[in-house]
Amino acid sequence: MTIDRKAAIAAYKERKTIAGIYVVRCPASGEAWVGQAPNLETIQNRIWFSLRQGSHTCRSLQAAWNTHGEAGLTLGECERLADEASDYVRNALLKERMLHWLSELRAEPI
Repeated sequence: MTIDRKAAIAAYKERKTIAGIYVVRCPASGEAWVGQAPNLETIQNRIWFSLRQGSHTCRSLQAAWNTHGEAGLTLGECERLADEASDYVRNALLKERMLHWLSELRAEPI
């Protein structure tokens, strides 16, 4: 049992994460919010958790959640970044691409 647990932990630490840009939309109000994430696969859980708690730092997004509820918001990917060897390069690319998508979608930053 200990070996399986250690193997599972090692596999978890070695997994590839997919960095990228995402958008949260509220179809009822027409609003959109764009953010960047080092791991696109886990970002929705993180955002939805803070919204459920009423503690999200983006006030307009929290207000949309409070008005329209969970069913009133959708989360989608704008762009996945290629695997970068350096965190510095990845973070610089995330910032650059986020600015592009903010402009493209006329969205607010998260």
